[in-house]
Amino acid sequence: MARKNPFANLMDDKPAEDGRVALDYTIKGASKSILSSINEMASQADKLLAGETVVEIAPSDIDGSFVRDRMADDDQEFEALVEAIRERGQDSPVLLRPHPSAAGRYMVVFGHRRVRAAERLGLKVRAVIKQMDDRAHVIAQGQENSARANLSFIERAVFAERVARLAYDNDNRVVMTALAVDRSTLSKMLSVTAIPGDVLEAIGAAKGIGRDRWYEMKQLLEKPVRLEEARALLSGADMGSLSSDERFNRLMTVLKAADRPVKAKPVRKSRSWAAEDKAVAADISSDGRRFTLALKARDAVDFGDFLSDRLPELYEAFRREKDGR
Repeated sequence: MARKNPFANLMDDKPAEDGRVALDYTIKGASKSILSSINEMASQADKLLAGETVVEIAPSDIDGSFVRDRMADDDQEFEALVEAIRERGQDSPVLLRPHPSAAGRYMVVFGHRRVRAAERLGLKVRAVIKQMDDRAHVIAQGQENSARANLSFIERAVFAERVARLAYDNDNRVVMTALAVDRSTLSKMLSVTAIPGDVLEAIGAAKGIGRDRWYEMKQLLEKPVRLEEARALLSGADMGSLSSDERFNRLMTVLKAADRPVKAKPVRKSRSWAAEDKAVAADISSDGRRFTLALKARDAVDFGDFLSDRLPELYEAFRREKDGR
């Protein structure tokens, strides 16, 4: 049966069915190699659906993937998707597999948001069902997400870390295949996921933030005191009103300010001196960089001239004494 190419929106200027705009985070810090194989991945994902029978499944019979790939939904984008499906129906089928441990149920490989939108609207989900194992599942899920370019850098990095923890192989080849990245790029992605999960969840997807800035935050949070400061800030009531990008930027500003070395304030010392005959007195002060001698009383000016005229010989005497000569 004829079916609309679910990746056709990558080639034209029309908004995607999901109401999502392809991200440009690669030019904000993430390696350009991350999305270098978009056409190939779109083709791979499309082949999984091409020529297959599309069936309708009740959302209540569908469970999410065993590997989460999103940190949180963008409410605006999700509402746009709901409205798009309300107006013209679900153009692109989702990919399901028979649930590996629950007979009669299905598991989402890709298309979670379309399943949620159909559930909201009280509709059945248009789906292709394919038998596949867990390894093929995560590869298809990762490639479809990469091809659609709708996940932020940190979501892709967290997805990579979750798949890596499943240890399908000893060299992370499954992860690299799923995300179409090389070993160097994957290493950089995984390094960022050293940021504790509760902090990542509190910040959110931060779709406008690329790899370099996430890596900078990871380095700042390596200090335990900074990590506690981050948790305290993110738990504040005012953070809930900010977007994910704004939460990231607010935290980064605070961490950078706190990480700047604090210059010790110079200790100011002062004392007074007066001649026995009270004809001249002095206020003496120093702060470690500057020394001030202020003369006062009847002979202050004359004594000041006397000292000024003899500064060269006084300095020579000082040098001799300091040098031990």
